[in-house]
Amino acid sequence: MTTYYITDFGATNDGSLCTVSIQKAIDEAYRNGGGQIVIPAGEFLTGALFLKDNIELHLSTGSTLTFSNHQEDYPVVTSRWEGVLREVYASCIYAEDAKNITITGFGRMDGNGKYWWNIFENRRDLLAYPRPKLISFDECQHVTVKDVTLVNSPSWTVNPIRCSNITVDNVTIINPSDSPNTDGINPESCKNVRISNCHIDVGDDCIAIKSGTEDTFERVPCENVTITNCTMVHGHGAVVLGSEMSGDIRNVTISNCIFQDTDRGIRMKSRRGRGGKIEDIRIDNIVMDRVICPFILNLYYFCGPRGKDKYVWDKNPYPVTDETPMFRRIHFANITARNVHASAGFIYGLAEQFVSEITFNNIDISMADNAKPGKPAMMAGIEEMNNRGFYVGFTKDILFNRITIENHEGPAFYIEHCEKIEVTHCKSRNTKAEEVLIKEVN
Repeated sequence: MTTYYITDFGATNDGSLCTVSIQKAIDEAYRNGGGQIVIPAGEFLTGALFLKDNIELHLSTGSTLTFSNHQEDYPVVTSRWEGVLREVYASCIYAEDAKNITITGFGRMDGNGKYWWNIFENRRDLLAYPRPKLISFDECQHVTVKDVTLVNSPSWTVNPIRCSNITVDNVTIINPSDSPNTDGINPESCKNVRISNCHIDVGDDCIAIKSGTEDTFERVPCENVTITNCTMVHGHGAVVLGSEMSGDIRNVTISNCIFQDTDRGIRMKSRRGRGGKIEDIRIDNIVMDRVICPFILNLYYFCGPRGKDKYVWDKNPYPVTDETPMFRRIHFANITARNVHASAGFIYGLAEQFVSEITFNNIDISMADNAKPGKPAMMAGIEEMNNRGFYVGFTKDILFNRITIENHEGPAFYIEHCEKIEVTHCKSRNTKAEEVLIKEVN
């Protein structure tokens, strides 16, 4: 592989903008069939960079690629933003319709996010287009991000869109816990995604799997996704599926991970109008600590456009159409959750389309001694709660086997409007009052 050092093309680490020099190195390598673009030790300032076929961007140990906080340094491209195709600022690292692109090395990328967070929260009128993401690839094949450290992303950190054969390995992502919409890794309408050995500490979802909203013309599933050996801290959810899932999410495994201080653990969310399916999901060997709620499957999620309409929150059944989302064939096993605050789990299907074919096996949950009240899920009519068990509604064909819930108040399983519920070998431990294990309401 031919190596191209950005300093040979005029890049300097004296604080001046190096966008032209770095892009020149990328373009030269591309003209010659590809190569490795080396960022040497030192800090280099740049605007958006566009990767191309057969390019490896290598961040040497001791290097930092810092991105500009001037909007004019980010050309406008057409790509998805929160599931919808529109004009956006190009990501700090961007590629479109490329193949065999790689980001490697033990250096850092700093998205200089504070400027973008402040303008988003306080002067959004000054933001001509949605904020850049740190890394985004659109309709690319054979993508690898490995070993790098990614910090202070302006918005989502790693967002492959309509890509195939993606590997994200041994990557560290750190964004402040109060930074807005700074998700860690968001594969969107992608196929064959492998996320492993990563540490993710962010201000929004650590990993979010998506496939577009009802306003996305092209319905492309996100499928064949494996997530393993990761640690996840803070954020609104550790691993989240949806709410943008109109193109379907299927064939996902999540294993051997640790979640700490994430608002929620495994979270699946959608609502009427979105359509699509989440199906064939397996979650195994997870340890959680200090989460509001470990398990959420919510089909009344009300955040986002039109989320407050009666059509979304009404608990009366509606006709089943292509706009009716579905969750089915989802399996949880061998999970420990400690110091849980609000509820052991929240599973709520639609009145006309129950969540179905769900299993929980070998789950050990203990509620926090001084739990802070919170809402286990974002839906109308749910009050803040603490130390509650599983809350299950509009669900059928669900198995709870060998579940232990400790230090809860009220029933371990509160079940309403459900069919074919099986609870076997489950028990409460150290409850705050003598309560029945199961309370069923029709």
